[in-house]
Amino acid sequence: MKKIMAILGAAVFALLPLSACGEKDGLTTVKLNEVTHSIFYAPLYLADSLGFFEEEGIKIELTNGGGADAVMASVLSGDADIGFCGPEAAIYVQLGGSQDVPTVFGQLTKRDGSFLVSRKEEPNFKWTDLKGKEILAGRRGGVPAMTFEYVLRENGLTDDDINLNFDVAFNLMTSAFEAGTADYCTMFEPVASEYEAAGKGYVVAAVGEASGEVPYTSFLAKRSWIDGHKDVVRGFLRAMLRAVEYAETQEPDEIATHLYQAFPSTSYASISTSIRSYRKIDAWVSDMAMTEASFDRLQTIIERAGELPARVPFSSIVDNSYVKEVYADLA
Repeated sequence: MKKIMAILGAAVFALLPLSACGEKDGLTTVKLNEVTHSIFYAPLYLADSLGFFEEEGIKIELTNGGGADAVMASVLSGDADIGFCGPEAAIYVQLGGSQDVPTVFGQLTKRDGSFLVSRKEEPNFKWTDLKGKEILAGRRGGVPAMTFEYVLRENGLTDDDINLNFDVAFNLMTSAFEAGTADYCTMFEPVASEYEAAGKGYVVAAVGEASGEVPYTSFLAKRSWIDGHKDVVRGFLRAMLRAVEYAETQEPDEIATHLYQAFPSTSYASISTSIRSYRKIDAWVSDMAMTEASFDRLQTIIERAGELPARVPFSSIVDNSYVKEVYADLA
């Protein structure tokens, strides 16, 4: 309930009018707020750098929310037209009784994007090897941490078997691990591969492979905004579909040249390695329509973590009609 109140409270304080797309240079400006800036979301940046959005008459104005709660507050207040975050944020708003619940109209990632890093090389690593060990797993109640907990439970580990450290902020976990805290740490790319390349640790498992498919990050907007910008939604999805295909089919080194402008402080080699890592775990969707089975698994993950007071119906926050329409037009 704290999550629900935080999201709704931020929106109330904003008290801004409903956002409307602006026109500039013949393009429709769409304000998009992302949960964090990560190579995990490579297709989003490719759609921009390769000109796919522009070809659909769209100009993306990208901002970083720094968390799903902040993204949802931005969408609710009208600061953002489209939010890019986990659908759990919409679940919390639905449970809070909002009359204009943001609706998911497309999905991008279908797995957790973090990797488990050990202090020692473990070529035959098993999840049960974590028994009795301390793990830096992220913020309590955050989807990365909840997904990690879900994997442990699925492998028969209980609270008595492991020590999950939730006390370190997400952006400080790697430095804390390097300073000697915990036996294992979860890291996203390119941090995980760079950490291993520097000889500081070893990637022993991919959390997303072990958890199964979950709707990890998706595009959502207020129903009122979607209804008023149907052509923009279709164009946005067409651009993203092209970008996903590009990310899945082109050489990682080539992809890196188009992503570098979005990650100027990351080397081409690290970007390329990250693309290979996410391809290996099948991180991105091939069909942007969310499945009810994966949505149910997400609710199970949140429920088992004690963060879900009640389940919500799939149809109450997900609308696959636009994705299906775009696919039909392209067929």
